[in-house]
Amino acid sequence: MTASDEFEFVDAEEQQYEESTPPAELRENEKKAFLEFKNRVQEAILNNHIFQPSNAEELPNTSPQNETQMPKYDTGERATDISIWGVPLVPSRGFEETDTVLLKFLRARDFRVFDAFDMLCKTLRWRKEYKIDGILDEELGSDLQSVVYMNGADKKGHPLYYNIYGAFKDKDLYQQAFGTEEKCDKFMRWRIQIMEKGVRNLSFMPGGVCSMVQITDLKNAPGPTMKEWQSATKKAVTILQDNYPEFLDKNIFINVPFWYYAYHTVFSRVLTQRTKNKLIFARPAKVTETLLKYIAPENIPIQYGGLKREADVEFPEEGDKASEMTIRGGGIGTIGIPVTEQGVRAVWDVTVVGWDVTYMEEFIPDDDCSYKILIRKEKKIEECVRNSFYINEPGKIVLTIENRTYKRKKVFYRSKIKPATPLSNFYR
Repeated sequence: MTASDEFEFVDAEEQQYEESTPPAELRENEKKAFLEFKNRVQEAILNNHIFQPSNAEELPNTSPQNETQMPKYDTGERATDISIWGVPLVPSRGFEETDTVLLKFLRARDFRVFDAFDMLCKTLRWRKEYKIDGILDEELGSDLQSVVYMNGADKKGHPLYYNIYGAFKDKDLYQQAFGTEEKCDKFMRWRIQIMEKGVRNLSFMPGGVCSMVQITDLKNAPGPTMKEWQSATKKAVTILQDNYPEFLDKNIFINVPFWYYAYHTVFSRVLTQRTKNKLIFARPAKVTETLLKYIAPENIPIQYGGLKREADVEFPEEGDKASEMTIRGGGIGTIGIPVTEQGVRAVWDVTVVGWDVTYMEEFIPDDDCSYKILIRKEKKIEECVRNSFYINEPGKIVLTIENRTYKRKKVFYRSKIKPATPLSNFYR
């Protein structure tokens, strides 16, 4: 099997990942491991050695003559105040969020107690050493906001976390991020800051959404010759994988170019199997279809075939849901928007998965003596349509979509009737 064949297989599969199972629903062996893990964490915190290296090979020689070599981890806080992401870590304090966080570490290590405890200790030391708890207060610049950002949520409420690597085709931006070692370090810190902001938007309460969906757009991404980008990406993935366990519900790669197949084969060596199981790949022709499996069309940006526009004044509410229609191969579909009032404005959105259709808009009055009005003449469309029309008599807007291919086409649409003046007739 070639690399491309492997990616085709992953691309075609619809993978489902459930939200974290609460402790009461764990299997018996998992409950036993969880109880052991909680006891170990409690003991380590109360005896003030949670920040000590947990692997035997990391511990220094503790013989009497070498006692001065023991590292000192003064946390500056009482043992019972030790927390992570604002959640207390001492199980006996009775916070339900504590179980959720500890289970993340245990699941990340497949319920191997020692490995999970080792991971937690390393994460706490890393956060202490790099002052991660104060990173949200740091001013790290805003020039890279087009690269990584949060925007919307999937069907299950997981926040969507976008990586737009094509932004680095701008040479100045690339040099700003990776031009020197110092700039690379700042980029890495900024990347961690974005992750911390995302974590603060999660809920660790039972039944809450405690993970994110990451969408990585590889269109125009730096190629395999851009060593600085590759090195920084590998380092970022390692840091996030090691210190933010089970925070990604899934990682969707879209617009995957051919060269990335071979790159991923090598790059995946740094990934755990649990991380690999959450990867989903979509070629350019499959982007919209793949995203729609997990995200409602009104939450998919228009550049990916959805209906979401930034700072949308026409459909600003979360309740502005889209309806769905399927048009068979060689068929014609119509969407009717009835208007019973006059002096109002109808506004609508339409998107077609896979496009390759013709589209027309017209207004048909209820009065048989009035004339039909052609709003948009028939033409082939390949992007999301938004239009509006001022209504001066009762009737209906009719949107006609003709599918001249042999494949079925899914259409998503929504509409609103709004108060307006005749000038709105010029809105396009």
